[in-house]
Amino acid sequence: MHTRILGEGLGPGRGLAVSAVGLGAMGMSMSYGPNPGDRADMIGVLRHAIDRGVTFIDTAEVYGPFDNERLVGEAIAPVRDHVVVATKFGFRIEGTAMAGTDSRPSHIREVADASLRRLGIETIDLFYQHRVDPAVPIEDVAGTVGELIAEGKVRHFGLSEASAATIRRAHAVQPVTAVQSEYSLWTRDPEPEVLPTCAALGIGFVPFSPLGKGFLTGTVSADAQFAAGEIRARVPRFTPENLRANQVLVDRVRALADARDATPGQIALAWLLAQQPFIVPIPGTRRRERVDENAAATAVRLSAHDVAELDALAATVGVAGDRYDAAGMAAVGL
Repeated sequence: MHTRILGEGLGPGRGLAVSAVGLGAMGMSMSYGPNPGDRADMIGVLRHAIDRGVTFIDTAEVYGPFDNERLVGEAIAPVRDHVVVATKFGFRIEGTAMAGTDSRPSHIREVADASLRRLGIETIDLFYQHRVDPAVPIEDVAGTVGELIAEGKVRHFGLSEASAATIRRAHAVQPVTAVQSEYSLWTRDPEPEVLPTCAALGIGFVPFSPLGKGFLTGTVSADAQFAAGEIRARVPRFTPENLRANQVLVDRVRALADARDATPGQIALAWLLAQQPFIVPIPGTRRRERVDENAAATAVRLSAHDVAELDALAATVGVAGDRYDAAGMAAVGL
């Protein structure tokens, strides 16, 4: 697997080198149906990914909460020097539930220290603000993370689901290495403003849910049933009527995949990789075979015509349903 640089605008040698495809670990602890009962198996999946050259692992304190960081920490312990770990701050957690945003400087420091302990590491490679906190100026957030960088507790600063204006304000105080937002063939929100801002400032971009929460793999049928606690059960795009309406999109992707001897998921990832050299998607999975499939997407070559056709796909066939419920959409800063 080849590498990409997040934060090239920081100057030669100051960016963060990561595998071109990373791994989102959230689903190993929450959101996608019953959690795996075999912790050792999830550690095995993480180590298998690292063996395949996936060196960029994404986690957060709220995944679980807290369990996911411990899982990732245990998995990477033998190979810490070969792995880039990203985690996040920015929520208040009460018991086992998120209770609103909290990016007060004192809380950011508390989270950094707790995440370091759970991960079993000395420095967090990439520390994202998980969601913008309207109660705390982004300049204060950036300044606090800058202090943590100076203290050696954090290497790089990131933002998640932030607007272009917020990115610029933060970057003026503490250079932003990466911005993470949902981006895929059926979620194009970052294209008008956020991606051009990242390009102009030399900031890396990390798409989460690059496979559309599984839809773009072609394995989610219109009659799919989701457990009450699963994230897709409350996402409008996954209602039966919207799944049926959106099926034409994945059918087009499947047709191109068949022509390129690839899978629909590999086409979706290859399209992202073709957008910009500073884009690094982080598909999540609990299965070794999916790790292999996703990693192999870096070898899928799309022609300029392929990319242009895929670029226009969402606009020409349409996408039915929002990517979050009302509360989720309200929390997004884009």
